Amino acid sequence: MVEYNFTIDTIFMALSDGTRRDILERTLNNTLTVNQIALEYDMSIAAVSKHLKVLGEAGLINRRKQGRYVYVSTVPGAFGEIVDYLKQFEVDQG
Repeated sequence: MVEYNFTIDTIFMALSDGTRRDILERTLNNTLTVNQIALEYDMSIAAVSKHLKVLGEAGLINRRKQGRYVYVSTVPGAFGEIVDYLKQFEVDQG
């Protein structure tokens, strides 16, 4: 029987898209507005917002509204469970 882990599955699904991985890299050490993020891509703000929704549902980004702007940043430590999961596949080369 296959055992599914919703969190890991959701994170891997979010990371399966190159645009979402790029957004994570851009917001790793910077807090950016949705508009600032959208300027980097040849897509609408609505399309960028869909990517941000997927990242948010996976627990990889924080979104904070201040006035008329929405600020986005990567969640510190969000990849801990994935790192722990992937460690089991490391092969000792010793």
